[in-house]
Amino acid sequence: MPVITIANTKGGAGKTTAAALLTLELSKRGYAVTVFDSDPQKWISQWLETAGHHPLINVVSHVTPASLECHIRDMRPNDYFIIDLAGEKNQITATALAYSHHVLIPVQGSGMDAKGAAKILDLIAQIRQQTGLVIPHSVLLSRVNPMVTTRSMLAIKGLLAQRGVEVMATPIIERAAYRDMFDLGRSLYELDPEKCSNLDKAMSNARDFSDEVLKLLPSRIISSSRAPRHNGWNRAA
Repeated sequence: MPVITIANTKGGAGKTTAAALLTLELSKRGYAVTVFDSDPQKWISQWLETAGHHPLINVVSHVTPASLECHIRDMRPNDYFIIDLAGEKNQITATALAYSHHVLIPVQGSGMDAKGAAKILDLIAQIRQQTGLVIPHSVLLSRVNPMVTTRSMLAIKGLLAQRGVEVMATPIIERAAYRDMFDLGRSLYELDPEKCSNLDKAMSNARDFSDEVLKLLPSRIISSSRAPRHNGWNRAA
């Protein structure tokens, strides 16, 4: 019953794209996925509504700290929960982080994205200091220009690694297919390869990204060991 949270206090960092790709890939592999859409714009809710009913995907659009806790307590062993957080730091953010088996922090190549990521990293550290709860987390490089050289990518990862930040090996590449998904209300696998450039590369990127996320999760997850300890950390949000 893994809980994966996608967080950055800055909007437009690529959180919803990451959540959508991960949701699609997990459901394609036969997993039941519940997506918590706490973004006020409800982009992922609108996308899934337009795309039509999928038997393995459920979306929760009204998210509060209490409702999040209730859903997680009631989740079935083989379910995946993906939490797409709003671009802000609040009690929902703190609650989601504390329940997470892994937190993905999307970052583009901008100072504002880096500052938003730093706020999430600070909150994760604060929760650990106040509760002893260790929250696994990684930075996800998002909307990476496909023309960026391998040397440039290694330089970015190296800089983050020097600061003690784990960086996923697989970035989410900027692809027209990801925009078309939301514009047309379809999944990657419903897009027309004749009309969507580099669709095969987008699919491959989505698969590689999801494979790496699954490898980041513990092989055995016991839900009771991940319950947050409410001793003041949520008020710090």
